[in-house]
Amino acid sequence: MQIIETIGNQELLEREKTLFLCSKRTPIEMYGQVFQWVDGLSERDCIVCFSSTEMEEEVMRALLISQIPTILVVMNKFRDKNNIQIERALRDNRLLIIVLKRDEPKGEGPTPRLRNEFVISKCDGIVCGYVNKNGTVFGLLAGRSNVDYLIKENPPLMAAEADNHSYRWTVGEDKTLLRMFYEDMGIHAIHKQLHRSYPAIYTRIRSITLPEDVLKGREFEDYVLELFNIHEDGDLVLKEWQGDKTLGDVCPESNRNPDFVFSYQQSHCFAVECKWRERLTANIEKDLFSSDKLAIYQQFADERRMPVMVVLGVGGEPCQPELLYIIPLKEIPAIIDKSISIVAFLRPSTESPFSAGEFISLKEKSKVSTLEEIRAKYPNAYRTWTKEDDARLATLYKSGKSIEELTLLFQRNNGAITSRLRKLGMIE
Repeated sequence: MQIIETIGNQELLEREKTLFLCSKRTPIEMYGQVFQWVDGLSERDCIVCFSSTEMEEEVMRALLISQIPTILVVMNKFRDKNNIQIERALRDNRLLIIVLKRDEPKGEGPTPRLRNEFVISKCDGIVCGYVNKNGTVFGLLAGRSNVDYLIKENPPLMAAEADNHSYRWTVGEDKTLLRMFYEDMGIHAIHKQLHRSYPAIYTRIRSITLPEDVLKGREFEDYVLELFNIHEDGDLVLKEWQGDKTLGDVCPESNRNPDFVFSYQQSHCFAVECKWRERLTANIEKDLFSSDKLAIYQQFADERRMPVMVVLGVGGEPCQPELLYIIPLKEIPAIIDKSISIVAFLRPSTESPFSAGEFISLKEKSKVSTLEEIRAKYPNAYRTWTKEDDARLATLYKSGKSIEELTLLFQRNNGAITSRLRKLGMIE
């Protein structure tokens, strides 16, 4: 890892620093114990944190609201430029934002693990919220003496905090919640103001704001459009950008079309549909490419006489996915019937700008030649994993074999090994 940019008060690097870590998908029943720790901090402390999970983001907001000196670590690019609390903390000189990037040539292992290892080496101590014993954070911290665990019980044994109010939300409470939500104050500040439980606040936010999937979809669209790097005098022009306007169950038919239409050098047009998912499920057809959706996109492609491409982000956050795929519409049936793996369309980088050639040339690409090319290097690429393969993979990974070593042993690429380990619950 290397630091490529710093924003804010660099003097915080000279202070004694504590890193906050937690596993993905922290149960909301855990939030109260974590925020008790935040409330016990003072301006004498300096906390290093990430914002790549929901819990980490909420802790960051609580630190900023409490005016605790904070170092926020992000990967590749800082994107939350419009966060009110971040703006205030930078203005008050109590925040440093560090932007990291993987070294070239890339080190072994998933980016989150390499990031964690790098940041741990720069910190004096570690405080953990909820830690999944089957996840990577647990293994990363094993044997370290400078770790303090805030939560030592299993989530099923812990009861959710009771809501002090059994009655419905008032208009005044809703106004307060919305104001605090849109000022980036976070769930903990709302909890202290309204004396409602964390689950109740979380549920209310979801019910009176834009649906979470809509917000994440818009955020991913912004990320994709930024990668196209459009300039006023450039060859690439954004011709159409579909909105998400609805009124109850009424919405314009154009909402069903792909998100973007571009023209290149005034003569080549192509459409782009953006999708982000936290993870890929086994049922890709149901989760991503329903027959109804495919029919709509195909009709659009036929009527407009232009190729339709799907840009799919997986993992991380909508503004910074861990994986990025560019999939031609015509190849999706082959992905659904598993005659070709979706991995064949994985983009090497999630940060480098798109080129029009990636989208225009892909329509000529042959799925057969692509598969043959990949299997020339990895003979077992896209072949079905057997129970014996899974058992052997788990045993070798537990014994300390690296991802690179496993690719050689199984004759599959890094992405296939990492994906299978994640499915087996060995890594997050």
